[in-house]
Amino acid sequence: MQKNNMKSTANLQLNGAKPEPVPPKDGAIDSVHATTAETILARLKSSEHGLDHNEAVARVKQYGLNTMPEPELPGVFRFFLRQFASPLIYVLVIATIFSLFIQEWADAIFIGAVLLVNAIMGTIQEYSAQKAAAALNQLVTTSCNIVRESDTYEIDAKDLVPGDIVMLESGDRVPADLRLIRSHDLEVDESLLTGESLAVEKDDNLVLGEDCTLGDRVNMAFAGTMVNRGRGTGVVVGTAMNTELGQIASAVLNKPPPKAPLMIRMEKFTYKVTVLVATGATIMASVAYARGMEVSDIFMLAVALAVSAIPEGLPVALTVALAISMHRMAKRNVIVRNLVAVEALGSCTYIATDKTGTLTVNQLTARLIEFPGEIPWEVGGDSLVPGGKITKFNSQLSPRELTLANKLCQTAVLANEGFLAHRDGHWAHHGDAVDVALLVMAHKLNIVRSEKLNSMPEIATIPFESKLQFSASLNKVEGEHFAFVKGALERLLPLCSQMAKVDGPEVIDKCLIEKQADALARQGYRVIALASGSVNCSGADFSKEQLSGLTLIGLVGMIDPLRDETKQAFEACGAAGVNIAMVTGDHPVTALAVSQELKLANSNDQIVTGPQLKKASNDVEFDRLTLDARVFARVEPEQKLLIVQSLQRNGHYVAVSGDGANDAPALRAAHVGVAMGEKGTDVAREAAELVITDDNFASIVAGIEEGRVAYSNVRKVIFLLISTGVAELVMFTLALIANIPIPLLAVQLLWLNLVTNGIQDVALAFEPAEGNELASPPRKPTEAIFNRIMIERVVISAVCIGCMAFFLFQSLISSGMAVDEARNSTLLLMVLFENVHVFNCRSESRSVFRHNLMLNPLLLFGTLTAQLIHIAAMYTPWLKDVLKVHPVSFEHWGSLLMMALSILAVMEVHKLFRRKYPFR
Repeated sequence: MQKNNMKSTANLQLNGAKPEPVPPKDGAIDSVHATTAETILARLKSSEHGLDHNEAVARVKQYGLNTMPEPELPGVFRFFLRQFASPLIYVLVIATIFSLFIQEWADAIFIGAVLLVNAIMGTIQEYSAQKAAAALNQLVTTSCNIVRESDTYEIDAKDLVPGDIVMLESGDRVPADLRLIRSHDLEVDESLLTGESLAVEKDDNLVLGEDCTLGDRVNMAFAGTMVNRGRGTGVVVGTAMNTELGQIASAVLNKPPPKAPLMIRMEKFTYKVTVLVATGATIMASVAYARGMEVSDIFMLAVALAVSAIPEGLPVALTVALAISMHRMAKRNVIVRNLVAVEALGSCTYIATDKTGTLTVNQLTARLIEFPGEIPWEVGGDSLVPGGKITKFNSQLSPRELTLANKLCQTAVLANEGFLAHRDGHWAHHGDAVDVALLVMAHKLNIVRSEKLNSMPEIATIPFESKLQFSASLNKVEGEHFAFVKGALERLLPLCSQMAKVDGPEVIDKCLIEKQADALARQGYRVIALASGSVNCSGADFSKEQLSGLTLIGLVGMIDPLRDETKQAFEACGAAGVNIAMVTGDHPVTALAVSQELKLANSNDQIVTGPQLKKASNDVEFDRLTLDARVFARVEPEQKLLIVQSLQRNGHYVAVSGDGANDAPALRAAHVGVAMGEKGTDVAREAAELVITDDNFASIVAGIEEGRVAYSNVRKVIFLLISTGVAELVMFTLALIANIPIPLLAVQLLWLNLVTNGIQDVALAFEPAEGNELASPPRKPTEAIFNRIMIERVVISAVCIGCMAFFLFQSLISSGMAVDEARNSTLLLMVLFENVHVFNCRSESRSVFRHNLMLNPLLLFGTLTAQLIHIAAMYTPWLKDVLKVHPVSFEHWGSLLMMALSILAVMEVHKLFRRKYPFR
């Protein structure tokens, strides 16, 4: 048949009457795996010759295109409006309206400017983050080969319709859900749907039970999965949202994710601030009214109080702190899709991680070689880069051992259908995963398939087939015909009469070899046997019947190995107090082998399986199973979601990592979802808040560290703003008690909180890691931003600053100084206090004298700039009139600086006390 190129059937014109509607109307058929292919074809009114073009066009119009609906990226304006959806912002908006109501235009302008700057910065950061994440999304497939009107066409996969006949071959991504009609040695990687790391061998002839699980439907091929080997033909039974992949997408993407931990804490914090402001304003207004103060003055007092208590600079500083951490995370291979999710990873107490592709390299790799009666030899190096060595007890092989290893590797490359070569500066490969792994292994002894074929020409082959479970090559070796065979041990043992030994071949001991293979299997290895021998065959009649009297050379243990950084990352999580559970669809034996290497579990008793979870009759029993479990094996996709919900009920902040569509429900339900960007599916990335660009668990640990740095910096900023704000309240309270004028005007407080302090709190957001972020457990999920240490520090610093500022103002008033002049000195003192106190905020425990100032030069120069701006305001005609400030002598400035330095000594004493008497 001639192969045509048809870009879009949707553009074809209908000729004649519209065809009869095709049942079912939504394009999906139930229990396809439990029905014969002939019945499915009849129900879809199709045949192995395919649909005709007119019918295909009609079905495109009826069912729509075979595409997943991509969420529309919100416009810039929607991002802008979203920046105001915060309780803290609500408080500031109310303060702005209140200032306008009493015609305090300067106050309203200052607060409004802060809201605008915060909204612009947040919009820029979130919009750029979403665009970066969207850039990772790639089409699941672009084209596919189909049969229509008994001819073969290559079309865009989006134009597939139910009833189309699709042809599959090695390397294809399945474009829709198919009921297989024919298959030849077809093997499909379904890990993105089921979590199974091993590919599934397909059989079109089977008719399965209706309750057959997704991973066992061997007569089906599902959209998005990858054909590893073989060929197949299937009829389309589901497209777009009617595929298994589409059903997961529709169930996940319509559900809102849970709130980020930082947002929960900030909402509680804002509520407390609101209550504090309302209560304080009511009390002070009542006292002032009782003393006969004018109503307009009471309003001014209320505004000044609100401005003092509300940390106006916090939204900008919070946005900056998160944006900085977002960029730091990006440098460490973590893309943040939502700004508030920056801190979420640092707050997690539990990580439920997928195994395949996250903890492991998702590439079958030869790790052990075992010869009959020998201790396993190790195969070092990477999975796809021919480096490393084959060693015995970490020592070099003896000449006779090397000869035996060469013989095994020679068989591995000759009985091989894969490809491996160094091209354009990197290693290229294709073919079956086992074949590629054997080629890589042989390269470690400098045995290359192409070179061996030059010296040992290939005469004939027996390709690998699922029914045979082995492949063989007939080669000419020094004038003789030799067969080289690889495959399942149970198929090769009957063909062998000898076994290879270092000192020469011996009569085969089948029991010995079976025990060795069983031991490897119990460790989670996939065992491949290799054999060779002289055969009396011309080549034309080469078949399995010709294979006998062979010598079993040895066994190769293959496994999807852990990434190099995974163990270290797990240790770092342990030190950081973060629990980890491995959630996989793999067999418990494989899961146990990996978990033992990671020190997660030591026996099957520590593994909870999917069937065990199914037996749980209620949430209490389910939660009891997940409480102490660290490995979940044979887990079905829907059970991952139940596990996450159970962990949340058990009191954890849960992070979930995964790459497949089967992980998407759990990713969306978690407090923070972490998707793999390199090999992850679009559905998984869309369901997650964070995307790991290198698919490496170690990057998650880096994200935890950066998240904790972000939260720490947010706390530092809050401490600076709240301690100075409470200090202003202390000063106001004492002034009200003493029945003297308010020490600072509202506009002066805004200047203090937004300009001079605003520069410093933004600079404080740039603080680098202190170095101990992963050395302490995560904060308890119930712990508020204001914990005991924060409250202590706020109270001590606020009382010190507030009392000294009040006593300065009172003493200046008592000495006969004008109120405006006293306020000028008091404002300058408060600015100096902020300049000094910001350095106390760099750490809750470390002495300020142990901090390198140049690690955050922006803070140093920002503090100097804040002081210079205030001094400049004293000399700027229009500004000094608005602020009611004027220049002071250098001597007066110096005396105020000495007063301000007292806060440094007070906080150092507190840090010393807490280091000596720590608390939990």
